[in-house]
Amino acid sequence: MADHKESKMEELAHKIHSKISSPSSSSDSDDDKRSHARAVALKAKVYRLFGREKPLHQVLGAGKPADILLWRNKKLSGGVLGGVTSLCFLFEMLDYHLITLICHLMILALSVLFLWSNASNFINNSPPTIPEVVIPEKCLLKAASCFTFEINRTLDIVRTIATGKDLKTFLGAIAGLWFLSILGSCFNFLTMVYIVFILLYTVPVFYEKYEDKVDAFSEKMIIELKKQFAVLEKKVLSSMNKEKKKD
Repeated sequence: MADHKESKMEELAHKIHSKISSPSSSSDSDDDKRSHARAVALKAKVYRLFGREKPLHQVLGAGKPADILLWRNKKLSGGVLGGVTSLCFLFEMLDYHLITLICHLMILALSVLFLWSNASNFINNSPPTIPEVVIPEKCLLKAASCFTFEINRTLDIVRTIATGKDLKTFLGAIAGLWFLSILGSCFNFLTMVYIVFILLYTVPVFYEKYEDKVDAFSEKMIIELKKQFAVLEKKVLSSMNKEKKKD
């Protein structure tokens, strides 16, 4: 009988202990969930350049072009860089032109294929197999649709600037065109294309390497630019209102 009472007392003590410990364990799990949620929220609040949410490799398409621009395959990236640099050297130093090069390459290719096809009858050799290339209509329609959309968006931006409704877009367009005019006076078109190519080949890989530092600096710079623009916009609007009152 005494043993039975002792066993019941042990069961009761065990139940009391489990009830006391369970809130603490549940509170611990709740704290873990809250800390995880806070970490996710802080990670989501981290500023990324141009509002980017995906990794840079995915933003660039996550394919071979992205691998080349980010130097995932150093041999292929180096080969492309060397080929483009050689072409620019050929055009710039030897005073060669792009249209001339394309025409000469096509003349050479067509001449070789034509002579090969006719000579194969005399030497009893099989003529070259030239594949039939057909561009699907859907691809052309899709490209035309994208091109039309971009043209319409550009025309809409020009209309918005012309009507004087958006001062920010107006100032941005003026600054961009002014900068391009300075570049155009310093370099010819081919040199500008090569500079853009070098920037595409160097800026993404350096940005990926120093991503956090660049994002933090760009966030501070954008905040400061917004402050300065707000002051400028206020001054311009106040001067416009004064002129309207005088009239």
